[in-house]
Amino acid sequence: MTGTTGASGTTGQGQSRRGFLTYLVAAPTLALVTRAGADALAPQSAHAAIPTLPAIADLVDLGDIFILAGAPTSALLLLTVEADGTIRFRLPREEVGQGLTTAVAMLVAEELDAPLAAVRVELDDARPELLFNQLTGSSNAIRSLYGPVRQCAATARARLVAAAAHRWNTPAAGLTTANGAVRAPDGRTLGYGALAAAAADPGLIVLGAAPKPAARQTLIGTPTGRIDARAMVTGKQQYTLDLDVPGAKPCVLRRPPTLGGSVRSVANLAAVKAMPGVLDVVTVATGVAVVAETFGQAIDAKAALQVTWGPGPADALSDDQVRAKLRTANPVPLLPPLLTPYVDGEFDFAFVSHAPMETNSAVADVREDRAEIWSGLKSPIVARETIAAELGLPLDKVTVHVVQAGGSFGRRLFFDAALEAARVSKACRRPVRLMWTRVDDTRHGRMRPATHHRIRATYALGEVLSFEHRVAAVETDFRHGLGEIITATAASLPLGIGNATLAQTLFLTTVKSPYNFGLTTQLLTEVPTGVPTGSWRSVYSANTRGAEEIMVDELAARLGKDPYAFRRSFLKRADQRAVLDKAATEGQWGRTLPAGCAQGIAFHEEYKSRTACLVEIDTRDPQHVRVTKAVIAVDVGRPVNPRGLEAQMIGGLTDAISTTLRAGLHLDKGLPLEGSYSQFHWALQRDTPPDVRVFVLPATGEEPGGAGELGVPAAVGAIANAYARATGTKPRSFPLDFDVDFTPYPR
Repeated sequence: MTGTTGASGTTGQGQSRRGFLTYLVAAPTLALVTRAGADALAPQSAHAAIPTLPAIADLVDLGDIFILAGAPTSALLLLTVEADGTIRFRLPREEVGQGLTTAVAMLVAEELDAPLAAVRVELDDARPELLFNQLTGSSNAIRSLYGPVRQCAATARARLVAAAAHRWNTPAAGLTTANGAVRAPDGRTLGYGALAAAAADPGLIVLGAAPKPAARQTLIGTPTGRIDARAMVTGKQQYTLDLDVPGAKPCVLRRPPTLGGSVRSVANLAAVKAMPGVLDVVTVATGVAVVAETFGQAIDAKAALQVTWGPGPADALSDDQVRAKLRTANPVPLLPPLLTPYVDGEFDFAFVSHAPMETNSAVADVREDRAEIWSGLKSPIVARETIAAELGLPLDKVTVHVVQAGGSFGRRLFFDAALEAARVSKACRRPVRLMWTRVDDTRHGRMRPATHHRIRATYALGEVLSFEHRVAAVETDFRHGLGEIITATAASLPLGIGNATLAQTLFLTTVKSPYNFGLTTQLLTEVPTGVPTGSWRSVYSANTRGAEEIMVDELAARLGKDPYAFRRSFLKRADQRAVLDKAATEGQWGRTLPAGCAQGIAFHEEYKSRTACLVEIDTRDPQHVRVTKAVIAVDVGRPVNPRGLEAQMIGGLTDAISTTLRAGLHLDKGLPLEGSYSQFHWALQRDTPPDVRVFVLPATGEEPGGAGELGVPAAVGAIANAYARATGTKPRSFPLDFDVDFTPYPR
C-alpha cells in the first residue's frame, strides 16, 4: 500500500490504493552553527561598556550539537496521505504537554495547504536507526524538525500536484493547492485523498519540491489552539495507564527507606501473597513489586510487606552536609586588583522534584522470546536498547511504544519505570501495569541537583571590569547520553568521567552571559553524592542565570543605576535590548507601588532565543508572598505557534514562582521528607499572578529558536529582585520560604 521516494520524488517502491508514504532526504539545518558564530563575532553596537568575548554557547549551543548529531537521519520522517484525505505524520519525539504535536501539525498543514484538522500527528515507536535523532530535550524539537518536516510535507505536496497534472493532462506548474485539494486554472479541483494512490506511483514525474518561503506562510506564526486540547479536557486523551493492554495487571513497588537502598529479605512473603487480589510478589533491583487485580489491592499488600533493607549510597546525607560539600568544592573567585571595588554574592538552591502531574508509569509484556513496552519516553532508543540487554533478547524482539505523557520537565529523559516494569513482567511472567505512587515519585524520583554559587564582579568608573561565577552542583545524571546506547555507555564510564564530560559540555553550551561585563568566566564543579538526579527544565541556567540576574541588580545599585537602564546599557545587541524594552514598557517599569510591594526585572538568552521578565510582588503578608503581575517579552527568531509559545513562557514563570518562593525538597538522612503536593509546595492556582501578559515579538529570523526552557531563568531573577526591593533584603537561599511545615510520611 505504500511507495517511497527520494527528495526529488522520482524513485520509489510499492503502491497503495489507500495512500502513499514518502521518505525524505532533506537538507539538514547545519547552517545554524556557522551563522551563530558569525552573529556572535559581529561588530558590537557602539556603547561605553567593556566588550566581553563570545562564550562557547554564543558560538555553538547544545541545540546545534543535537542538530548536527541528528542530521544524518533527519530525513527519515514518515508522512502518509490516506484515501479519505487524512494526513498522518509519525513524530519521532515525545509530547509531554509542551504542544509539540500542534506545532508539528501546523508545519505539515502549512506546507501541504491542508486544513489543520486533517493532520494527525502520532508518536513514533523507538527507532534505533534514528541514532541521535529521537531524543526530546534541550529545547530542540522544533529547532531540529522545522526544516525536515516542512521539506517532507513539501515533497508530498509536489507529488499530489504531479498526480493531478497527470490526470488532467496539464502542466503541473499551472496548478495550485488550497484547503487539502489541487486546483486547476479552469476551476477543477481534486482532493488529496482522491490523488493519494496516484501520487504514490513510483513512475510519476515530479517537479522539485521546496518549503514555502516565510513570506508565503499563512499558518505558521498564527496563534493556534492545541489539537489535543479537547481530548485532554474530556478525558479522552490516552496516557500510559489508560491503555487497554490485554492481561496487564496493576503493579506497585515497596521502595526502600533511603535512596537506592536494596532488598535483603521479606519476612512475610507468604502472608502477603495470600492477601485478597494479590497475584504476584517479586523482588527486583529497586524494591519489592506487588501485582494484584486492582491498584487498591496492590497498594494494601505493599503496605503490609515486612522488608529488611540494605543500605543506599546516600544514607547519611542531609541538606547541611550537601551544602557543606558544595561550598567546599566551589573555588573562590580570583582576588580583585588592589583598590578595585567589587561586589560579592553567594547563593544556594535546594533540590527540586520534577513533580509532573502524571507519575512514572509503564506497561510491560515480557515473554520468553519477545517484549513490548509502553511508556512516556523522551529517550526511547536507549530505553529499548537497555531493556533488550537487560532481558537478554535481540533488539528486534523488543518493541517500545512512546505514549503521550502528563508532564516531564526533564524527568522522562530517564526510563526508570519502563525498565522496572520490564523486570517485574519478566519475573512474574505476566503483563503488568506499573505505577509509581505520588510518594514514590516525589521521594524516589530524580531531582534537580542542589547548587551553590559564588559570584564576584569588579567595577570602576561606571564600567564592569570582570564577572566571575563559580558554580558547584550535585552531579547531574546524564547517563541517558544523547539518547542511544553508545553515548549512554560512555556517560557511565567508571569514576564518573564520562558523565562529568557530558556535564561540562552541556554547561558550556547552554550557559552564557548576555552582557558586556569585561572578563567574564562561568565555571562548573560537580560533586557526586549518590542522590538520583536528572535534567530539570533549563538544567543549569535556572540557577546560574537566576543568581547572575540578582547580582546584576546589586551591581546596578552599587553604581547608582536603575536596574532596567543598567541592563540596557550593558546588553550586547539591539535585539536583546528590544526584548528588554518591550517588557519594561508594557510593564510600566518604575511605577509607584505600596510599601511591601515592588517590581523586579531580568533578562535571559539561550538556544537562539531571548526573553525579559518584569514582575510585581506583594510581600505584605509574609505567610503568603505573591507575584501579582508578570509581563514577559520573548523573541524566538520565528515563532511557529505564538499561543503555544505563550503557554511555554507561562509554564516557565510558574516553575520560577514555585522554586524561588516555596518549592524544594529537604534531604534528610538519605531521603526527601516531602512525599506529596501538599508537602512539596508547588505554586497553586492562588499563587499564580492575576495579571500575566506575554508579548511574542514578530519574527526576527528565518528559523525558530528554542523555547521550552527559556522562560525560567529570567523569571527567577525578576522574582528574586522584586522580593529584594520589596523587603530591603538580599535573597541568598532558595526557595525563600523553606520551612518543614508538615509531618513527613513514614519512611
